[in-house]
Amino acid sequence: MTCPQATNTGQPVIECRRLAKTYRDTATQVEVLKGVDLQVWRAQRIAVVGASGSGKSTLLHLLGGLDTPTGGEVLVAGQNMGRLSDADRGRLRNRALGFIYQFHHLLPEFSALENVAMPLVIRGIDPPDAMDLAAKLLDRVGLSGRLHHKPGELSGGERQRVAIGRALITEPQAVLADEPTGNLDRKTADQVHQLMLQLNEELHTSFVVVTHDPSLAERMETVYTLQDGALIRP
Repeated sequence: MTCPQATNTGQPVIECRRLAKTYRDTATQVEVLKGVDLQVWRAQRIAVVGASGSGKSTLLHLLGGLDTPTGGEVLVAGQNMGRLSDADRGRLRNRALGFIYQFHHLLPEFSALENVAMPLVIRGIDPPDAMDLAAKLLDRVGLSGRLHHKPGELSGGERQRVAIGRALITEPQAVLADEPTGNLDRKTADQVHQLMLQLNEELHTSFVVVTHDPSLAERMETVYTLQDGALIRP
């Protein structure tokens, strides 16, 4: 499958400039990120690899506005996350970004349909309309027969497909994925890989994926290694 080429015109979907993060306690401080620069363009697929504890998840959280940098800045859809109020930052995340995690973080008391529709309901879309859109997206990821099943009634691969649907329901400009197949067996992981590539091609959504999985990383257009607080491109 060929992916649409990233279009390096206009503004990046996500950009970080001189991004730094230091964790401090009473006795020590640890510099996790040391002036990272990164641009993510529309439809681009980026993998970030590196040793455990190198700061990959920290980078992803900063790009998504889920954590605050010690230095530097993050721009999402041209807006500086550090200059927004908490409420405006949340609205920008809901509009421009989707998130996928190793552990799906689905709400256990809600069905697959309700979990996927939730971001639209939060946005203010009428619940019946949100449910209709969620049903169509779940059909696209092969779960039309599992709409009313709760997460505990789904397999690991099905739960992750629901999580991907939830990330994409708002038609975000970019999806940030933290070890999206790290909790899956090889066959199921390959199915999830293929689904992500398909949706990247169809929707032109950018993907930034933190992974230890070489087979997932090699399917990305660009692979960065996070080492000693810096992003290194081979």
